[in-house]
Amino acid sequence: MERVVNYLKEAGIYYLATIDGDQARVRPFGTAHIFEGKLYIQTGKVKDVSKQIHANPKVEICACKGGDWLRVAGTLVEDPRIEAKKSMLDAYPSLQAMYSAEDENTEVFYLKDAVATFSSFTQEPTVVTF
Repeated sequence: MERVVNYLKEAGIYYLATIDGDQARVRPFGTAHIFEGKLYIQTGKVKDVSKQIHANPKVEICACKGGDWLRVAGTLVEDPRIEAKKSMLDAYPSLQAMYSAEDENTEVFYLKDAVATFSSFTQEPTVVTF
């Protein structure tokens, strides 16, 4: 899991794919944080991505850097605890201008049953599960 988080942080931006009815939706994300041994991401409840995750929590993340890429498939689980939100916001201080651990908008999710595949054009894929 640490290898996955490090890759996502080094890439800077990754893309999160969700399902909106019968249409796939993809958008850039930047948060990746380990809290209590789980990989977390963060968004706002007012966003369409939040509604899509709540309707169908199966997602896929994709990030690229150099000539390789990472795909992570799994199920997002909301963690409503203030401690989880605070940990995320402490890890990403720039978000504190828009979000607060105590507000009604901030939400964090952790990945469950994740399968991460590291790929490149020159090497065989490596699969990590967590």
